[in-house]
Amino acid sequence: MKLITIAVSIATAALFFSGCSHKEVYKPEDIKGEWRTEGHISGSIIQTNQSVSLLDNGRLLTKDGEKNIKIPENYRLINANETWIITESPEGNLVLFPEDGTDAKVTFEFKRTVAAVSIQDDTVAVLFANNEMALYSLESKKLLFKESANAPIAVDSRIANPYFLKELVLFLTLDGKIVIVNSETKQVLRSVVVSSDEFFNNITYLNVIDNNLLAATGTGVLALSQKEAREKYEIRNIAYTAEGIWLTTKQGEIIALSPTLQYKAKKKFPFAHFVGISVQNDRVYALEQEGYMIALTKDLLVYDVYDIDMDNDNKIFLGDGRFYFDDRYINIK
Repeated sequence: MKLITIAVSIATAALFFSGCSHKEVYKPEDIKGEWRTEGHISGSIIQTNQSVSLLDNGRLLTKDGEKNIKIPENYRLINANETWIITESPEGNLVLFPEDGTDAKVTFEFKRTVAAVSIQDDTVAVLFANNEMALYSLESKKLLFKESANAPIAVDSRIANPYFLKELVLFLTLDGKIVIVNSETKQVLRSVVVSSDEFFNNITYLNVIDNNLLAATGTGVLALSQKEAREKYEIRNIAYTAEGIWLTTKQGEIIALSPTLQYKAKKKFPFAHFVGISVQNDRVYALEQEGYMIALTKDLLVYDVYDIDMDNDNKIFLGDGRFYFDDRYINIK
């Protein structure tokens, strides 16, 4: 009986791997033409997040383009703003490099893994890998606030950094919540659940437009204004403007929603694996892993597909009207 069980397991595994070798990919029925590569950057992207990317030559790429500043080898890039490049050293220390390229770096010797960090004025908001939240003074490095939370079992690699909203700090936890802290009184004001899944439930996206907040995990999205609205989608990418929300799903769909998550339209592209989405002017641009740019009207009724010269394992960074990948970029404005 044991030998039969082993044989069945081996046969099942063989079928599984055989099936994987014939994985279906997106193949458009009609291609309008080739989307021309517009330019090159000084190196290839090796680390990336929503705010900044790191090139293999150590230079940084922000939404405004390349910065003439380098960070040391083996440092992990966490975040960037107009003042600081936020990194983690191999020893587990938080190291802040001035965005202007001067040598006046600041080090917090945490010696523990940091998940996400944001800075506003003298306040450093830190989310640790165990889901603990903390506020520190940038000048004195003193701990100002600490709040514990449930440690996650497994997380999505797309971890969103804390978000400052005037005197409020929005901690985007690793277990699917938004914890709102007043940075002046050092008090927790509210906790909002985005999703309650057990695994891979960290917040991957947050943005605020006209007092309307949008947050998402890999499996759910929350819109918060006068009311709360939630919907379940298996989300890959999100584009959010004052007009609405456009998201791509793991099922190869592009879905249009209102700012309050009311369903508006959907277009499915069989077997598509989208790696980025952006809304520019009157079009929605979705980049597909096999090397296609799909340009749609905002109502998703009309679209064109273009060829793009890119490998399907590229790291993608979305800049101001540009998609960056490998050592080049394309314009979508």
